[in-house]
Amino acid sequence: MNVIAQLEQEHIAALAATRPIPNFLPGDTLRVHVKVVEGSRERIQAYEGVCIARRNAALNSSFTVRKISFGEGVERIFPLYAPSIARIEVVRRGRVRRAKLYYLRSRRGRAARIVEDTSARARAR
Repeated sequence: MNVIAQLEQEHIAALAATRPIPNFLPGDTLRVHVKVVEGSRERIQAYEGVCIARRNAALNSSFTVRKISFGEGVERIFPLYAPSIARIEVVRRGRVRRAKLYYLRSRRGRAARIVEDTSARARAR
């Protein structure tokens, strides 16, 4: 392992110790608590939606969350180890068969529904 990768792994371990990251996959419904700074005040705002993509690239890992807000689809990409993320909660597990769920962008209503995974495998994740 080269020096840069080793430093990244140490940094990831330090960040994971302060804020545990749950195991989640595309298809899961997440609630991401984001720190929002407004002037001199800071508050935490929840952003809940379906994880449609996950990018695992060590310290540069990120995930995309999609939600419907006032009838309009809104997507947001979060860096996994960003200091602006206070907490990540898994609301429900989804059963999907692909890694990127970009096809949900063209679906509406019931066609965009993801079946909940209630198997023992989902609970073990």
